[in-house]
Amino acid sequence: MQSIDVLLDGDSMHPGKRAKITAQDSSNKKMNVYIWDMDETLILLKSLLNGTYAEGFNGSKDVQKGIDIGKMWEKHILQICDDHFFYEQIENYNKPLLDSLREYDDGKDLSDYDFSKDGVSSPHDDLNKKKLAYRHRIIGHKYEQGLRNVIDQDTMKQLDDLYELTDRYTDRWLSSARAFLEQSSEGKNSTPHLAAANGVTESSDSKSDKVNILVTAGSLIPSLVKCFLFRLDDLIMHQNVYSSWDVGKPKCFSWIKDRFNGPNVQFCVIGDGWEECEAAQIMKWPLVQIDHRPSGSHRFPGLTLKTVGYYISVIYEPSNSESDEK
Repeated sequence: MQSIDVLLDGDSMHPGKRAKITAQDSSNKKMNVYIWDMDETLILLKSLLNGTYAEGFNGSKDVQKGIDIGKMWEKHILQICDDHFFYEQIENYNKPLLDSLREYDDGKDLSDYDFSKDGVSSPHDDLNKKKLAYRHRIIGHKYEQGLRNVIDQDTMKQLDDLYELTDRYTDRWLSSARAFLEQSSEGKNSTPHLAAANGVTESSDSKSDKVNILVTAGSLIPSLVKCFLFRLDDLIMHQNVYSSWDVGKPKCFSWIKDRFNGPNVQFCVIGDGWEECEAAQIMKWPLVQIDHRPSGSHRFPGLTLKTVGYYISVIYEPSNSESDEK
């Protein structure tokens, strides 16, 4: 097992202690921070399970088929949560970020650590916070390894087939949302959006740095597993996945604002629910509201960076819009 210095990037900290990330004052470069909801935005799951996605097509889609697809996803999500992400042990100990308890991780080599016998319980004391931090470190490492390095080939084949089945059923919603993320991202393994030691981002040749942040109302571990299964993990780092389950989206948004701070930073919220709408209004950030109905103004496929750039320009002035991304 690698050391904590390797497994956890030095720029990833507890929300209250995270280094502020600022755009260079000497540059005209913008930083665009896209803040995503997950369910019914980047992926479809709840609307499959309750039939509302298919019902919107007025009989042209098989409602039961959508429900069956949703149940298959639900089964795989829970199975991988329990088998690989300690979910049975820590389901009731949700945190807003994997790094929330990083300060309690002493860097212990966990190669021979027996997670089944350490008696982890509610993290109200330093000892149990450390035990939970150990699990978060392992979860983050597995996330960085990628799904194919965590599960067996037969399960991977089942998941690939299920992804393609879902993508066809939803008229390519999943692959279109992923393609949009690719366009609006510098990629998981590049670092122009991470602060250097002095808290200032390194410059690059592009006209704007782009960061995708996920703020989900679901609990953290299943949300990370969804990123895994729906092929988002190479585009959204685990350090950029927030759970608002306990703290609410306004609090998460305020952490994100503190983290990405500077005169050239532009925020845009993309989601389908009232929570992100309310939080975006509080922060005075533009909101692109997703609607999975066929008549919806913004959905996948269909949403473009040009459209999102328009919403950004309304708040941040036309001169700061993403005209270069048309």
